[in-house]
Amino acid sequence: MGTSSEPAARAGADVASTTSGGDSTLLPELVAHLRERRTQLREEWARRITEAGLLTAMTSDEVFNEATSVYDNYVEALETGSVEALEEYARSLSERIIPRGVETYEVLGIVLLLRDVLARSLFEKYQHDFELLLRVLDAYEPAANRIALTVAVGFVEERERVIRQQQEAIRDLSTPVLQVRERLVILPIIGALDSQRARQLTEQLLRSIRTNRAKVVVIDITGVPEIDSTVANHLVQTVDASRLMGANVIITGLSAEIALTLVTLGVDLSKVNAVGDLQGGIEEAERLLGYEVIRSQPADQR
Repeated sequence: MGTSSEPAARAGADVASTTSGGDSTLLPELVAHLRERRTQLREEWARRITEAGLLTAMTSDEVFNEATSVYDNYVEALETGSVEALEEYARSLSERIIPRGVETYEVLGIVLLLRDVLARSLFEKYQHDFELLLRVLDAYEPAANRIALTVAVGFVEERERVIRQQQEAIRDLSTPVLQVRERLVILPIIGALDSQRARQLTEQLLRSIRTNRAKVVVIDITGVPEIDSTVANHLVQTVDASRLMGANVIITGLSAEIALTLVTLGVDLSKVNAVGDLQGGIEEAERLLGYEVIRSQPADQR
């Protein structure tokens, strides 16, 4: 997440527009009050976080340290109307706490608790002047809501980025390209094939062909339960792309169901060299590479 997304940018613009209204003249006074009460308010906030059972994956000291940082960024955003520093901190915080198992509802919860703690402090300060209190809340609440949105959006975006990375890592593990011997690689595919995964395995395979200078590729689809027309055509395109890079492709493990599907769909199989099983595919690959396999004589017959 190197740059702020459109939702986060909109949140920042909302904060800026909030502080440009008539009641924004009260914000400097509010900021001064929140800075003056900084120690008491952040301690109150940290206590309420613990009582609410939030951030349980973190120690008390860690919660207090993060509460201090969030508090200071929060007040700065109120003062300046800019959430850039808060966005940056929200990303940094998310990177640290997401691997610890902190959930989205916990982040939303602590930010809303902070808003409540600060609002209660304002009630206490201005309770004797109801008209002024209303003006203070008119100035504070919209900005506070936008700040909460900014933090929430930042956390959700970072969480989505982590999930995408994990998904990519899982797909990489599920489609390993293995070098069996010089100029020969195998791509065993296990599990369902969709268009996205088919594209990814093609990219992995082509990279492996280039890296290993492969001349023959064996793609084993024994573990693939079914193939639709889109994936089938993509498989044929993979064969064509591999040939352009100088590698012959052998496909093994075609089940009767998949073979019937390919015929029914009218997929051009003239370009596909299909062999029954993986062992047969490797033997065919070795023949293409010019290897000769000689069966050794059992020891008891020597």
